[in-house]
Amino acid sequence: METTQQTGEPGAAERRRRELLEAADRVVLRDGPKASMNAIAAEAGITKPILYRHFGDKAGLYQALAVRHTDALLDSLRAALDAPAERRRRVEATLDTYLTAIEARPQVYRFLMHPAEDSHTAERGFDVGLHSAPLLRRLGEELAQVISERVDLGSDGERLARVWGHGIVGMMHAAGDWWLGERPCDRADLVTALTDLLWGRLATAGNRKDGPGF
Repeated sequence: METTQQTGEPGAAERRRRELLEAADRVVLRDGPKASMNAIAAEAGITKPILYRHFGDKAGLYQALAVRHTDALLDSLRAALDAPAERRRRVEATLDTYLTAIEARPQVYRFLMHPAEDSHTAERGFDVGLHSAPLLRRLGEELAQVISERVDLGSDGERLARVWGHGIVGMMHAAGDWWLGERPCDRADLVTALTDLLWGRLATAGNRKDGPGF
């Protein structure tokens, strides 16, 4: 069992935190939204008070996991946006990257986006919506920046890019959540349908002369 004594080594503390997040990931993959601090502490081989010392509470652990998974997702989305292909193909690849991520690890997605209906009393105050909204806003701002840097939307382009960025992320999230729960069609069919929906002004807007192109 780990003691509560601090190591005094920032590198060791960061490694231990990463190990605890990996243990939390294993529990979340198994239990989804029902993942508890007790189960995560047991998986890591520590007591719950020590887990609290590292993350504060379940909200702190959630935030750390959200950053971890959002960073990985953003890296994948950027790679899809930067791929050498024409615009529609890159839009399709970006949508498919998001849907592939939530399909591959649905329990992680549900932990980040949905509360457990039968949460333990001590954790019932954990508000998933309070913490998932910043995650979606971060994705929206990142996409808005990409659009603003690459697409010529005129004098009001920065504002419109933010509208589009958050709108597209909202569409991806809502459609992906519905699709993951009901599976009404293949992932490829959903990607095509969502791309068709987007393929209005985005298809005809010119690239910025000083940008890398979109």
